[in-house]
Amino acid sequence: MSARAQIGVTGLAVMGRNLARNFARHGFTVAVHNRSYAKTASLITEAGHEGDFVPSESVADFVASLERPRKVVVMVKAGAATDAVIDELVPLLSEGDIVVDAGNAHFPDTIRREKALRERGLHFVGTGVSGGEEGALLGPSIMPGGTRESYESLGPILEAISAKVDGTPCCAYVGPDGAGHFVKMVHNGIEYADMQLIAEAYDLLRQGLGASAAEIGKIFEEWNSGDLESFLIEITAKVLAHTDAATGQAFVDVVLDQAEQKGTGRWTVQNGLDLGVPITGIAEATFARALSGSVPQREAGRAALPADAAPLQVPADDAARAAFVQDVRQALYASKVVAYSQGFDQIAAASAENGWDIDRGAMARIWRGGCIIRARFLNRITEAYDRDPDLPLLLADPYFTQAVSTGLAAWRRVVAQAAAAGIPTPAFSSSLAYYDGVRAERLPAALIQAQRDYFGAHTYRRTDREGSFHTQWSGDRSEVEA
Repeated sequence: MSARAQIGVTGLAVMGRNLARNFARHGFTVAVHNRSYAKTASLITEAGHEGDFVPSESVADFVASLERPRKVVVMVKAGAATDAVIDELVPLLSEGDIVVDAGNAHFPDTIRREKALRERGLHFVGTGVSGGEEGALLGPSIMPGGTRESYESLGPILEAISAKVDGTPCCAYVGPDGAGHFVKMVHNGIEYADMQLIAEAYDLLRQGLGASAAEIGKIFEEWNSGDLESFLIEITAKVLAHTDAATGQAFVDVVLDQAEQKGTGRWTVQNGLDLGVPITGIAEATFARALSGSVPQREAGRAALPADAAPLQVPADDAARAAFVQDVRQALYASKVVAYSQGFDQIAAASAENGWDIDRGAMARIWRGGCIIRARFLNRITEAYDRDPDLPLLLADPYFTQAVSTGLAAWRRVVAQAAAAGIPTPAFSSSLAYYDGVRAERLPAALIQAQRDYFGAHTYRRTDREGSFHTQWSGDRSEVEA
């Protein structure tokens, strides 16, 4: 088989199939392979007219059809399946060839794989791809990690197929080894928070206004023309407007209220704990999904736990209803900013710990299009990091300080009303608590550290002089320098 394909894709489920088509549509000759040849054949039958494909039945023929340095995109299930494909590919590859894992791999696996392939003279590029099946075909946000040398060869191809905003590709080199998959993981964590916040806003509007799903859909549609403009707000309006064909009810009302997850949010929270970064909005969103699926606990709670709450009922006059809608909108925007601020803090912490040197402004830039969390205000985040690449807190940027403070009173009203009415708003509430914690002059952590010293001699530092100290609690309570 002649080596003429510029890039190859192995694993032709929906995402792999659409990525291969995207490459072909952009003029690249694409080698395609799948464990079951039937999927390869169906791709050629259905999309062969879109570009130049080179199908192969065997992995050996697939590799032989690629120009050197070979570029192989692996699109199979994360975990053992990815390792199996890599193990099959590696003996057939040559020094300088590039293996791209474009699945949702856990970044420690990517670090391990990159090290193993580097020792064999191969480049391993862990690449985050966001945008779902539509993005894969029409232009995703792409987050590649690996060596800069590999990006010189691979980058132009990935940039060509990525989404574009104002002519700028939504693809940029992220950093070494696991950096790309790490950033994609945090992207997904922010996505969890964003979705939970939108769901809480919907719940507040439903209970406070007594409005139908379709009416609330129109509110979200209006919000999508302002500073909340985003893909998730856009699809929320469409979901809420949809009617179930079988029952004639609002579609959202016939969907079981148990949200599932594939693990990236959980990974994000676990890593936040490892790094000591308070990503409270992401954590509460992840736990809210877990709670929604805790069926025996919810059944027991419904049967036994009193509410002792007054229903949230907004007065019927138009002015009061409009004011409530505006309050919820401002609370949603402020909480959203907190989620992104926490996510970028996590990226900064991991970058420092792993020596990745991730450009946070570039990450905001490539998230502006193609990906699930694409939103208008990512332009503002890009600008914030352009002004100060070392910005310690996104909320402290003048634009975001002003934006959040404008809605602060509304944010407090919404959280207080929800608490009084017994409506759970874990993401709204925790985001406000984080805001108040990060701006506080002094926190009650002083008492916690004193308690730790009392029961475990963990020492403490003082406000009035340097050093670490311990109080002899079981003795004369004198203080000694530790």
